[in-house]
Amino acid sequence: MSKITLALWLAVWLALGCEAVAAPERLVGGPCDGCDAVFEGRPAKLSSSTPIASRGEPGARLVVTGTVLDARNHPVAGVIVYAYHTDASGLYPKSPTGTRHRHGRLRGFAVSNRAGQYRFDTIRPAGYPGTELPQHIHMHVVEPGRCHYYLDDLLFADDPRLTAARRKAQVQGRGGAGVVQPWRERDVWWVRRDITLGAGITDYASCGR
Repeated sequence: MSKITLALWLAVWLALGCEAVAAPERLVGGPCDGCDAVFEGRPAKLSSSTPIASRGEPGARLVVTGTVLDARNHPVAGVIVYAYHTDASGLYPKSPTGTRHRHGRLRGFAVSNRAGQYRFDTIRPAGYPGTELPQHIHMHVVEPGRCHYYLDDLLFADDPRLTAARRKAQVQGRGGAGVVQPWRERDVWWVRRDITLGAGITDYASCGR
């Protein structure tokens, strides 16, 4: 491609309002299934409170709240929290158009506010059908300009599938305690999942380098 052709291509690209995509932050804490998918479809503008499931989505309503904290237990603003989970039948559903993201349709992004708080409005997921795996919500954080890593799954303490053996096998302390105790207010389940940045991430010292 000549310099003139390249210049014309860039001019058209900018005229169409296309934006450059920033390079992903460094992955720390080891690989995970679809780690790169946390950068797909992320809105340009994020809120601290994000709906994952519409009001018409089948299943019991669930609100996930929490605070993002540093190692000294101080709230941290501006951290992106990503979550995705199955539907009420235990499957990762397609979008209304029939397309399928690797993490399904029930996924969303929130950014911690000045008090470090974030919130997702969704439904309570089901465990995978035909298995003994407990209900769970996959979670991931992105520290903008520094690094990203997956957290322990959010697990429900009242789930009969969450046996003592499974809890021991699945809980690693990544991001702090992932097992939460749900409570119910009217017809909505609530859970609190605080996130401690870098907790349980072996190479967290390299974050931002």
